[in-house]
Amino acid sequence: MPNAAFPSKECAVVALDSGDGPVTDAAAPDATAAHHAEMAAIRAGTVASLHSWELVTAVDGPGTRLTLFLSGCLLRCQYCHNPDTWKMRDGTVTDIEEILTRIRRYEGVFTATKGGVTVSGGEPLMQPAFVKRLFAELHGRGIHTTLDTSGYLGASASDALLDNVDLVLLDVKSGLPGTYREVTGRELAPTIAFGDRLAERGIAVWVRFVLVPGLTDAVDNVEAVAEIVARWPNVERVEVLPFHQMGEDKWNRLSIPYPLHGVTPPDAALQDRVRGQFRAHGLTVF
Repeated sequence: MPNAAFPSKECAVVALDSGDGPVTDAAAPDATAAHHAEMAAIRAGTVASLHSWELVTAVDGPGTRLTLFLSGCLLRCQYCHNPDTWKMRDGTVTDIEEILTRIRRYEGVFTATKGGVTVSGGEPLMQPAFVKRLFAELHGRGIHTTLDTSGYLGASASDALLDNVDLVLLDVKSGLPGTYREVTGRELAPTIAFGDRLAERGIAVWVRFVLVPGLTDAVDNVEAVAEIVARWPNVERVEVLPFHQMGEDKWNRLSIPYPLHGVTPPDAALQDRVRGQFRAHGLTVF
């Protein structure tokens, strides 16, 4: 997906993935008007392009959480297990009030388990106006909020958005710029800049690192991740996530060549070595 200059921090969605192309039949004027209205609503954050949601425990933050998966992502991670979230236009446009209605059903569960709501993707910062509006509403109800992001679009997160974020799950996909580019197709620097900003604000962070044999497991790459993360005093834990092949079927169904076919999950010895590298920098590791 090509880069585009953002008209503003909170309308990056339009510049990045605006729709399915021109309409050529007799209904073109009406369809075009509807499309523009939909895009305006996404820019305003009153609707979201939503892929799915699920109720989970101890996966996407503390307690029992309702996790919203938004559509749209600029990264093309080789190990992505949800390539069906890459294109924003493939999501279901959903009104924020409908989403809030569903969230309210679980407020008692959130209170009992010290859980809350996690917004994931895709990349949620493709739709920053929605995230900002949703988190403000949730904080007004005393609901814990978690943002699950690569940090690549961290500049799209306004200070007002971050004011209502309790926890960030930050995917630091590699520590060497060349390896990061190989893994994601994008640059490492924006993630580091976003991590620095979170540290300055004192927002709690759980770092996630996906361990893929032959791709992210090199000693120097892991060491570089550990050195980056260790300078952020707000990092509460590092989660080393072993690579798995559960996403390959989705790649095949979408007719996308899967780059990690035949790669085996990391064995216990490799996982122990990598976790040890992080612990050597004083980090709490899971």
